[in-house]
Amino acid sequence: MANKSKFIDYIDEALEKSKETALSRLFFTHQGIPYPITMCTSETFQALDTFEARSDDIVLASYPKCGSNWILHIISELIFAESNKKYEYPEFPILECGDPEKYQRMKQFPSPRILATHLHYDKLPGSIFKNKAKILVIFRNPKDTAVSFFHFHNNVPDIPSYGSWDEFFRQFMKGQVSWGSYFDFAINWNKHLDDENVKFILYEDLKKNLTAGIKQIAEFFGFSSTGEQIQTISAQSTFQAMRAKSQETHGAVGPFLFRKGEVGDWKNLFSETQNQEMDEKFKQCLAGTSLGAKLKYESYCHP
Repeated sequence: MANKSKFIDYIDEALEKSKETALSRLFFTHQGIPYPITMCTSETFQALDTFEARSDDIVLASYPKCGSNWILHIISELIFAESNKKYEYPEFPILECGDPEKYQRMKQFPSPRILATHLHYDKLPGSIFKNKAKILVIFRNPKDTAVSFFHFHNNVPDIPSYGSWDEFFRQFMKGQVSWGSYFDFAINWNKHLDDENVKFILYEDLKKNLTAGIKQIAEFFGFSSTGEQIQTISAQSTFQAMRAKSQETHGAVGPFLFRKGEVGDWKNLFSETQNQEMDEKFKQCLAGTSLGAKLKYESYCHP
């Protein structure tokens, strides 16, 4: 995969900052949403408004712990299959993370640039829409997302951890976690899933049929990959293959980013009351919506 030294340096730096940060002081709020002070700054958000998108930028939007690192890998491999050039990460790929000068540096990067983000649709820089960059939106069922987020906090050394799953669940349901509420993110993106230049993909569908998912992603972004290339990329992009190389690609945090990747892991932690609370929240926020149907909640979030 790509030489990720800058990628790894950035993660190491964020982990170093996290060592001195208590959980209660991990967040700052920008436009009503909490972000981790170890990765984001208000100065960077101000500079983000001036970011100049290109029509061939590849935008990957997701809530945290919904498979963005997996999709980043797939897109890098599709670029390699097309151009025979390894995709380099000259910056940490999450658009809103880093120093305010990064957007100036990004002007020098060759196309296509991969821009991952955990932002709401209406918090993205306007140039993405003006220049009609294509946006792939990745979703995962909220119960597995919450459990994956909890384990990430509590397993990665140096990241502030929660006293218990119950404590994390309370904060998750209130949206008092990095990048805010899953449900607010979902409601915001739901309005735009059928927009031109936006494509939805479900984490669980990728788990079920990775080859078909990669083919859809390739077609959406206009890659002319052959069936054989897609098969090869699929074999290199299974969760097991990603986990095996995670230390090389993501540094010390790699094995924690690719922990289990299972569908239904939530059943190991959710109590009956928590189950009911999230079912109720889902109904209230997403029942009857286009996204509500696409998430296949009945299939993936019922015991």
